[in-house]
Amino acid sequence: MPDSAHPFQTLTPSFIMDAVESQGYRCDCRTSALNSYENRVYQVGIDEGKPLIAKFYRPARWSDEQILEEHQFCFELAEHELSVVAPCRNEAGESLLHYQGFRFALYPRQGGHAPEFDNTDNLLILGRMLGRIHSIGAVRPFQHRPTLDSLSFGHESVQLISERFIPDEYRASYAAVAGQLLQCIDETVSSGSGQTRYIRAHGDCHAGNILWREGAPHFVDFDDARMAPAVQDLWMMLSGDRPRQLVQLAQLIKGYNEFYDFRPSELRLVEALRALRMLHYSAWLARRWEDPSFPRTFPWFNTVRYWGEHILQLREQLSALAEPPLELP
Repeated sequence: MPDSAHPFQTLTPSFIMDAVESQGYRCDCRTSALNSYENRVYQVGIDEGKPLIAKFYRPARWSDEQILEEHQFCFELAEHELSVVAPCRNEAGESLLHYQGFRFALYPRQGGHAPEFDNTDNLLILGRMLGRIHSIGAVRPFQHRPTLDSLSFGHESVQLISERFIPDEYRASYAAVAGQLLQCIDETVSSGSGQTRYIRAHGDCHAGNILWREGAPHFVDFDDARMAPAVQDLWMMLSGDRPRQLVQLAQLIKGYNEFYDFRPSELRLVEALRALRMLHYSAWLARRWEDPSFPRTFPWFNTVRYWGEHILQLREQLSALAEPPLELP
C-alpha cells in the first residue's frame, strides 16, 4: 500500500472477516458496507448465527478512554432496560477490540426504519425515551468525552474554513456573516449560562440514528455522545414552520417530562445549536477531505457554488437567531 493511502483502505473484506474471527466468530464470507463516513461500519455474516455489525474507529479521533466511556454509557442505559444498541463484550469482558492497528467494536444487528417525526404519537414515545435517557445521563458527567461548545464547534470551525478552504471571492462575505453568527451564538449561550444544565447526551440525535420497529424507537450510534444541554437531543426532531414545530415540541416535552424535567429556558439555545451544527458540518467535511471516500461521496463540497450557498444559509440562520425562541404552551 502506498505511503499516501488512507488507513481505511486496509479494510478489505478479508481484513474485516479476519478481525471479526479474531474474537472467536466464524464468518460466512458475506460482508456489506453500511452508510458511515466518520468511521467504517460493516454488516458481517456469521456461520450459524445472526449477522454482526463491525465498527472500525477512525484512527486518532477518540482516545481509548473516550471510546470506552461511550460504551459504558450504552451499557448503563441498557441495564435500565432502555432500547439502545450497545456493543458486544468478548469472553474477557472487553468491548473495545484491537486488530492489526485498528480499534473496533462489534454490535448486534438492529432492524428498523427512520421514525416519522410528523406522527405526534411517535413524538410522545420519543420524548419519553429521551427523558429516560437523560435522567440517567444526568446522574454523573463524562470524564473524558468533550463538551458541545461554541469554541470547538463554532470558532475553530470558522478558523479552519477561513484559513484553508474559502475561495478568495467569498472570503470577505464569509468572514462577515460567520463573525456575526459567532457573536450571536456566544451571546445566546452566555445569556443564560446559569440556567443551562450539561448532561451526558446522545449528541447526534437525528432520524438516521433512531430505528423504529414494532412501535418503539431503538437508539444507535452514540459515537458523538458528549456533555450537552438536553435540548441538543430534541431540536433535530423539529421541522417545518413555527406553528408546526410548536405542535411537535409540545408532544416531545409532554412525554419527556414524564421521566425528566425539561428546562424551558433551554429553548433559547435551539437556533444557536443549529448554527453550530451548520458551521461544524462544513469544517467536518474539510477536515476529512483527504479521506478518499469524502470527495467521492460529497463531490459538491468545496466548490464555488457550495460556498455561495453556504454563506446564504448562514445569513438565513443569522436571521433565525434574531427571532423569538420557541415557547411551550
